[in-house]
Parts: sequence; structure tokens; C-alpha cells
Amino acid sequence: MKLLATAAVFSCIALGAQASEISGAIGATSQGGVTARAGLGFDWDKSWLQTSTGKLTGYWDLGYTYWGAGKEAGGRHSLSFAPVFEYEFGESNIKPFIEAGVGVAIFSGTTAGDQKFGSAFNFEDRLGLGLKIGGYQRVGFRVIHYSNAGIKEPNDGIESYSLFYSHSI
Repeated sequence: MKLLATAAVFSCIALGAQASEISGAIGATSQGGVTARAGLGFDWDKSWLQTSTGKLTGYWDLGYTYWGAGKEAGGRHSLSFAPVFEYEFGESNIKPFIEAGVGVAIFSGTTAGDQKFGSAFNFEDRLGLGLKIGGYQRVGFRVIHYSNAGIKEPNDGIESYSLFYSHSI
């Protein structure tokens, strides 16, 4: 029920802005489980610190992740929402970029894989790098850490290491 309520909140936020990209990722957890993620990106349509080296931009990321494997809690689901800052280098058709963001996530339980969170509410911290290709596609590698920041014990946390692809819509 909490997951449905969270989905409704995220949907209302999404209605206020048109998605600018869709994304998919496949990865592994720090404990050897698998993750599959689908997301929508909402471009901020702003840039800062623009020089010949590159520029700082950002987007809102709304994501759904499936958490497979694990002896205790395989088959979990999570919804997340995060502001993400992205620095893209250069002005060519293929541009390297790095990204970082901190957001929130709601899990379908208080465990994922073999990790115990203490609560279904968690924070999402991410770092990523990749290539923007032709202004419409992005490919890269992302590390995302989830934990409740010590709000409730236990707070094992879990990481997802994934390869991702996104395409502008």
C-alpha cells in the first residue's frame, strides 16, 4: 500500500513536467543479486558554469527498480526520485559526462537481497559516468547506494552497480 501511495505522489509530480528521456539499466548488487531499473528523466533545461571545457546541467530522475536474488528477500521493488547534477565535457557530438545526486526511495519491504534496512524509506546516493551520443542517447556506468542514513536500525544499506542506456523522447 505504501508503494502505491508513493507511486501516486511521483505520478502527480511527473504530470507537471513532460519526461525528456526514458532509461533502462541492468546491474548487480554488492551481495551478488541482480537489479533491473526503468526510469524517466525530466530535464531542468538550465546550465551553469558553461565554458569551453563543458557545462553543469541537471535533471529529475524517477525510477523503478526490481531487486532479484538474495536468500532472505529476493523479488523486492523500489520507487525512487532524485535531483541529479550532470557535468558534460566538451561540445562535440560525443561528450563524456559525470553525474551525482541524492534522492529518496521507497522499498516494498525493509529488506532487499540479504540486507536489512530497518525501514522501507531510504535515501538514494548516486555517482555515474558515461557518454552522451548525438544529444539523444546516453550510455554509462552508475553506482547507487541505498540506506536510511541511520534513522532506524538496522541500517545495512545496499548498492547497485549498473550499466545504463537512456534515450531522449
